[in-house]
Amino acid sequence: MKKQLLAATLTITLLPIPASATVDFDNCLDGIRDRALEEGVSPGTADRVLARVEFLDRVIELDRRQPEFTTPFTDYLERSVTKQRVERGRELLRTHRALLQRVQRRTGVPSAYLLAFWGLETNYGSYFGGTFVPSALATLACDPRRSEFFTDELIAALRIVQDDALPLDSMQGSWAGAMGHVQFMPSVFLRHAVDADGDGRRDLWNSIPDAMLSAASFLKELGWETGYRWGREVLLPGDLDFAVAEPSQRRPLADWRRLGVTDVAGQPVADLELPATLLLPAGHRGPAFLVYPNFDVILGWNRSEYYALAVGHLADRIGGAGPLHTPLPSDAPRLSRDEVMRLQAALNARGFDSGEVDGILGPATRDAIRGYQLSRGLIPDGFPDRTLLARLDIR
Repeated sequence: MKKQLLAATLTITLLPIPASATVDFDNCLDGIRDRALEEGVSPGTADRVLARVEFLDRVIELDRRQPEFTTPFTDYLERSVTKQRVERGRELLRTHRALLQRVQRRTGVPSAYLLAFWGLETNYGSYFGGTFVPSALATLACDPRRSEFFTDELIAALRIVQDDALPLDSMQGSWAGAMGHVQFMPSVFLRHAVDADGDGRRDLWNSIPDAMLSAASFLKELGWETGYRWGREVLLPGDLDFAVAEPSQRRPLADWRRLGVTDVAGQPVADLELPATLLLPAGHRGPAFLVYPNFDVILGWNRSEYYALAVGHLADRIGGAGPLHTPLPSDAPRLSRDEVMRLQAALNARGFDSGEVDGILGPATRDAIRGYQLSRGLIPDGFPDRTLLARLDIR
């Protein structure tokens, strides 16, 4: 096995790799091989795959720069839900209507959502990724940040090869190890990929029926609730207490109705007991969304709220809806990774726990921002606007 060493001097423009990330890659692979054999992978399969694995510096760089966690919501949504992607999704909805309707009858997942995932994951199959998946997974498995997760995924990839479910040379995908039209991770492939066209293979690269039914089966297993949407854009009353706009404030839709929340046409939201959470991804000046349990299902596919909002909005657009009613703010601050780290450190220093200073503007950091805003009489929307940054002397 080719021995490679992750150098302690490796740095990423946005976030340096900590010294603890120095790993003897060859020894790491040996440990993964031992664990794979304990879990039933044959020595022949393990040796055949791991002999071809290489450490990929670029994978570590991309892991530290995921757009869902480093790009402002305004930029992220504009790049994800484009006019071209909407139009292509509508075209494919017509082209594959019969297939998608069969899938919906079997799983309960509406066609527009499957197209939205397909569009966001691979731009409708136009780009699957060109990275050798075992190398990507091994690189991330031997990096301390999410070693356990990617070790499990690498062993799952070995099982795929051992089961002859996919030729090794075909195992090309994203930098994070996702594969095929809908970018399944190996463990998801093993559990949820299906042969929909009856050719005896679960082919997520060359079979659109396999890909669509596999995606829908996965969403059904995650808990998709038939008959309900992901959520919707809403309008807020002028006297709303923004303290209710936090993820822990899940209320029945009827409660939001009583608070004066309406749809974008100005009609009160439905008088239902359906649980709903208010999200303000671009702050109180941007669009507001009430999200329902199916939004959590989308998060089961990808844990980013931005991603889940993009899936929901793209699905709506493919289904015939228009653009957002409230425009995305054009002057929202665009924070670098270093600036987010300084923001987190400033909040921690003032007693507002933002968690690890990692440069990722995630739920813990937004909760800390909200706490700071409340303590200073600012609108508690959890958004790092220019007022907040000035108060904390970030810029």
